[in-house]
Amino acid sequence: MTAHISTWQQELASAFSKPEDLLLYLDIDSQAFSHLSRHDFAMRVPLSYANCMQKGKLDDPLLMQVLPIADELSNPAEFQNDPVGDLSALTENCIIHKYQGRVLFITTGGCAINCRFCFRRNFPYAEVQLNKHKEATALGYIQDNPDIHEVILSGGDPLLLSDQRLNDLMQKLSRIAHLKRIRIHTRLPIVLPARITSELISILKNSPIPIIIVTHCNHANELSVQVITACRALKQPNITLLNQSVLLKGINDNTQILQSLSEQLFAAGILPYYLHLLDKAKGTAHFEITQTKALKIHQALQHVLPGYLVPKLVKEQAGEAAKTLIV
Repeated sequence: MTAHISTWQQELASAFSKPEDLLLYLDIDSQAFSHLSRHDFAMRVPLSYANCMQKGKLDDPLLMQVLPIADELSNPAEFQNDPVGDLSALTENCIIHKYQGRVLFITTGGCAINCRFCFRRNFPYAEVQLNKHKEATALGYIQDNPDIHEVILSGGDPLLLSDQRLNDLMQKLSRIAHLKRIRIHTRLPIVLPARITSELISILKNSPIPIIIVTHCNHANELSVQVITACRALKQPNITLLNQSVLLKGINDNTQILQSLSEQLFAAGILPYYLHLLDKAKGTAHFEITQTKALKIHQALQHVLPGYLVPKLVKEQAGEAAKTLIV
């Protein structure tokens, strides 16, 4: 018998994987674009995300997030494979324990989209991602540490897990008495809104403990009608929706762009949470803006937005006890 393949899985399987195909779809002549480059970090772009891009526009802010270019081959010394110290904080298979009271649970190495600024683009997922044995060991670690009150499901993207696998994991976590919250960091509601099915929503809203979903949206153009519909459907009594953005050169390093993003996120039921300085992963240096410029942008945001719509400006530094709050 052939296994049932859902709409979102079909879209994921047919995602653009060749830059030339994506550029052709966008009516852009790849021959005129001399900066394309080949990388070990392959391109992956779902059609639903490509449909949010402006056709014929080389500097489209969404295209620039996903198109492999030669600038990725320039690697200043401070840009590393493990920029935030994840590997040194691995305490058990697939568990990263950096901060007091919470752990990060690596559920999968897969993503629906390969953002070129990804801070885990060089992470050794094959060694740490979830399997049944590692899951049992990780759950035992959480159970044995009663000071852990929150588990953060991450990856890759945890919403790439099947409904059955995700539900099974969440039910096991919910049975750990000292856990107060499950947090899910995901880009799928933004780049693959078809993943937000009624079955998934049922799993999340029926969780015995509160759920926090942190979407990763960097530009208001990512918030299509389908994305907004998916995010509003996620807004349930026990689910809090937050957003984390990365500040990216040439993409959203602009007060007006970030103001629009905050306003439209709120209209979709999502509260801006973090505005993150770039993690210095190897291959991402061309996205970096200075902290001085970031501060100016953030200060300008405070003048045009109410306080609850101004995300916290932060950066992550290896070895620190928490994210560093810049303002």
